[in-house]
Amino acid sequence: MRMVLTARIPTETGNEVIQSGSLPKIMETALAALQPEAAYFTLDGGDRTAYFFFDMKESSQMPTLLESFFMDLHAKVSLQPVMNTAELRTGLGHLMSGT
Repeated sequence: MRMVLTARIPTETGNEVIQSGSLPKIMETALAALQPEAAYFTLDGGDRTAYFFFDMKESSQMPTLLESFFMDLHAKVSLQPVMNTAELRTGLGHLMSGT
């Protein structure tokens, strides 16, 4: 199932991992594990924030995919299912046909 993982990194922790030089390695490790179709980096509520859109095969992947965000970055993490345009069209087609 396509998911979006949002990781909000507190300023203090973000500053520490940037100054120590460990942020690039943490992000590369996350990218390798998630294999996202897209990843975006921005600010949200004043925090450095990353959005990863990826395919999660089963919920048992959650610990291995999420723990480094908690442990290494002290991030506030959310995970939720999302649809692309084609999936929305399919879902609406099913809704309209009553199936």
